[in-house]
Amino acid sequence: MERKIIKTGDGSVTIHLSDWDEQYHSKHGAIQEAQHVFIKMGLEYWLGLNKEKNLSILEIGFGTGLNAFITFLEAKKLQLNINYTGVEAYPVAKNEISELNYAEKLSAENQLDSFQKMHQIPWNEVATISENFQLEKQQKRFEEIKDLNTYDLVYFDAFGARVQPELWTEEIFAKMYAAMKNNSLLVTYSAKGSVRRAMQTAGFIVERLPGPPGKREMLRALKN
Repeated sequence: MERKIIKTGDGSVTIHLSDWDEQYHSKHGAIQEAQHVFIKMGLEYWLGLNKEKNLSILEIGFGTGLNAFITFLEAKKLQLNINYTGVEAYPVAKNEISELNYAEKLSAENQLDSFQKMHQIPWNEVATISENFQLEKQQKRFEEIKDLNTYDLVYFDAFGARVQPELWTEEIFAKMYAAMKNNSLLVTYSAKGSVRRAMQTAGFIVERLPGPPGKREMLRALKN
């Protein structure tokens, strides 16, 4: 499948998959999307509810590492202790990683080494990125997730249901539900009715929220 690096609306780049006409992040702005969906509506909202400094995050679709890197920067800024697990079946190639401009666009050039370390550490091993950020990248299919009552927050960032509908089913969200602690949250850029219904059938309380630039709505799900 042909892959190429493209620039998005906020100047940050993403990877475009030509055969699917799909990209890893929003073409309207990769960083803007990540900050709105996963940080503002996810991490910040969770912190507002819990007043807690320690949490475990699961990312479904580690991809370019953008969500992990922004979360790492937030952890440093807010003095959080985060155990971060990123699941990815098909890791991004080294030559693609070298073209990602996230540290520059986030004005975090002094943390470029940390971003690179995220991609250099071995798969399926827990690694220390900083004293308050532990990362484990798990190379496997989402269907293979078997964690129970483990995560406070889930970033669900799989490729869209248009191209991979099997990743947005009741079965997958039931696995998410089982993997999450009580009163935990799942956030995703998707707002499809079929996705919302699959979440609800799995047991989640689901709300529609304003979406990132270029997208009207997104979903947030509560396990309660």
